[in-house]
Amino acid sequence: MRCVIQRVTEAKVTVAGETVGEIGRGLMVLIGVSVDDTEADVRYLAEKLPNLRIFEDDQGRMNRSALDVGAAILAVSQFTLYGDTRGQRRPGFTRAARPEQAEALYADLVARLRDAGLQVETGRFRTEMLVHLVNDGPCTILMDSEKSI
Repeated sequence: MRCVIQRVTEAKVTVAGETVGEIGRGLMVLIGVSVDDTEADVRYLAEKLPNLRIFEDDQGRMNRSALDVGAAILAVSQFTLYGDTRGQRRPGFTRAARPEQAEALYADLVARLRDAGLQVETGRFRTEMLVHLVNDGPCTILMDSEKSI
């Protein structure tokens, strides 16, 4: 699984003009699922994301986690994170999971993040979404479970 994690002061996702998920201070997380992902990848991210220390402490150092500061997460499925542009002009998505597999693993990750005590808002799977955010810092981190397992 791949994640693009952005520390935000606010973020929301809309579908056909309706806001379906919205947070204040927290993490905007775009989540891509590959054909090779399993529950082990979900477990890794469910442990790593809540404890990732990218919020500032009293000395201005990134030393506090979402759990430490009571931050929320806006989790949005993003199959295009597995777009392959090597040697071509149009990305190929053969490494992206089929919707059924991706939705199940995405939902499992969201549930585990909620079980960890985080407020988690979501987009709407398999729809055209508009994502609005204010990146704080800016601070953007890439995380890939494949590089860790």
